[in-house]
This record gives sequence, structure tokens and C-alpha cells, in this order.
Amino acid sequence: MADDNKQQAPQAEEPADNGMTLRDKVIEALKTVYDPEIPVDIYELGLIYEINVYPINNVYILMTLTSPSCPAAEVIPDEVQAKVKAIPGVNDVKVEITFDPPYSQEMMSEAAKLQLGFL
Repeated sequence: MADDNKQQAPQAEEPADNGMTLRDKVIEALKTVYDPEIPVDIYELGLIYEINVYPINNVYILMTLTSPSCPAAEVIPDEVQAKVKAIPGVNDVKVEITFDPPYSQEMMSEAAKLQLGFL
């Protein structure tokens, strides 16, 4: 998925032994979180607007939900926080929800659109 619409703060981290940065590991963890109503992970759905990893390994995630009335509104951010916090080396995690800009299907990756039959 292209990160064209995702802002990035300067990353101070070096790749780990396996070549993955902490940010890469965060993305990998986010790809294990699913909206219970949609069979695509939240990263490919385009729900993640921003991922910042600060020098002391604090992680900030700005995300949205598919709608303000999403039935999983309390579950998904808690799962995101728990899965990112479980990554070895992560110090702290802050997950913030925004609805600006509002979510639209254009935010999905091509893989998500294909899986959901939109392509």
C-alpha cells in the first residue's frame, strides 16, 4: 500500500537486525487488526492516517474509523494500542481517533479494493 496520504515524522531509529525498523513492526502489527464487519485489516482499509515513532520508542498513531457510528469504535483503538504496545522495544503508545478527513473508499489500498470486490 502506498503511504501517499500518510504523514511521517522524521524517524530517528535504525533498522533492527532483520532489517525492520520499529515503524515497520508497528505496520506489521496494525495489519493484524481487523474491523469485525470487514474482512480487511485496518492498515489496508486506509484507517491509519499517521504513525510517528519518537526517539524514546513512544509511538503515536492517528487513525479514523469507517464511520463515527462504527460499532467497534471502542474495540479497534484498544486493540491497536495493545498490539503495538506488545512489540518488543515499544515504550508507550498513544492512539488518537479523528474524523477529519472523513473516511472514504478511496483511502483503501488496491489490495483491499480487490479483496472487497471494488476492482
